[in-house]
Amino acid sequence: MLNSRIYSEKIGVLVPEILLPKQGTDMEAWAVVACDQYTSEPEYWQEVEKKTKDKPSTYHLIFPEVYLEEENGEDRIKKINDTMKEYIEKNILTSHGPCMIFVDRKTTHAESRKGLILAIDLEKYDYNKGSQTLVRATEGTVIDRLPPRIKIRKNATLELPHVMVLIDDPEKTVIEPLAEKVGDFEKVYDFELMASGGHIKGYKIDDKEVLSNIISALEKLSDPSAFKSKYQVGDDKGVLLFAVGDGNHSLASAKGHWEIIKKNLSEDEIKNHPARFALVELSNVHDEGITFEPIHRVVFNIDTKDIFESMKNFYNNSEVTFEKLDSLDMVNKKIKESSQNTSVHTFGFVTSEGYGVIEVKNPSHNIETGTLQSFLDSFIEQNEKVRIDYIHGEDVVTKLGSKEGNIGFYLPAMSKHDLFKTVILEGVLPRKSFSMGEAEEKRFYLECRKIV
Repeated sequence: MLNSRIYSEKIGVLVPEILLPKQGTDMEAWAVVACDQYTSEPEYWQEVEKKTKDKPSTYHLIFPEVYLEEENGEDRIKKINDTMKEYIEKNILTSHGPCMIFVDRKTTHAESRKGLILAIDLEKYDYNKGSQTLVRATEGTVIDRLPPRIKIRKNATLELPHVMVLIDDPEKTVIEPLAEKVGDFEKVYDFELMASGGHIKGYKIDDKEVLSNIISALEKLSDPSAFKSKYQVGDDKGVLLFAVGDGNHSLASAKGHWEIIKKNLSEDEIKNHPARFALVELSNVHDEGITFEPIHRVVFNIDTKDIFESMKNFYNNSEVTFEKLDSLDMVNKKIKESSQNTSVHTFGFVTSEGYGVIEVKNPSHNIETGTLQSFLDSFIEQNEKVRIDYIHGEDVVTKLGSKEGNIGFYLPAMSKHDLFKTVILEGVLPRKSFSMGEAEEKRFYLECRKIV
């Protein structure tokens, strides 16, 4: 049942008041990629800074993670907060009222990827292990990563989403029908994204009947009996409607911020406070434009012999083998050949001495990411100078991993069709288990919403 502000308490979905840049804004300069991308490529963000200089841009409203370790963090956060207020006061951002935005994105790898901008209730979300909430993380949340992000949100007047949340809708009842009606909706943006980001179009949906139909379709997906039948589970498994596909730590930071401020609110204030909700892009895991790519690893400041020896010792209950190969093509061929063998986990590597593959027999984890990450966590804990980064493209892994003192690891992709059932039955995946597309396909900041 929808109330006057168009909110479904049953599934925790709110039709938000969305802010977009005023007409005439350079939209290519306005929209920039998610802040957690290109963290080992400062040159990318230096180029973004040049492109957005003296122009209204979401770049001035976010804290790229490549700069998180710099000493001027407090100054950067203050400048972000001041710019948010300036954009509101000078009407650089204008309200489109309560609405959803239907998004159609063309990327370097997909002709069309459809999404729907809406707000979800953070009271329906729990990222902790064993969570049975309606909104759930798909990968492990690193609690240590949250405080600096919560700090950024603390005095912010706006939120900008790079979070992408998935639904499991094989019949395509929620988002896809909107694509057939775009002629009925007002187009609010249509432009080329910077840095090979592709092309994006957005259509405003503010018709109450259409909004009601969207929410009704989502409520049907959340029906407990249909959920149990679909996934063949019992009463001990709570309904999972929304799985966080991208931006888990961003959404977790929004949750952390909300938990702090709600302590000082009355019951009525808690029900209506804007920070209780988070703006996200909703996508169907069955959308042809949604692809799952592996997230690779690069480890810095290592001795190659030492890390291989440590790996042998770590997998003492399994048989681990190392094989040198002549090219990345040979590495990928070997990984593909091994993908059907569940008793062996295979991942590739590159160092200054060349390529190879590692095989771990009888692994204790379900997917290769878990097998490798469990070792890396242990290794990094014992070697304080060692640093790790999570990389989307094989080319970047090769470039960084082949440098002296580094090693890059290549991981296979997981099937997107296994995601919901795996999370429901086994809980969250190891962190950085998959990526929805390549780095340039990540969500670009575009829509805004007030959170104070």
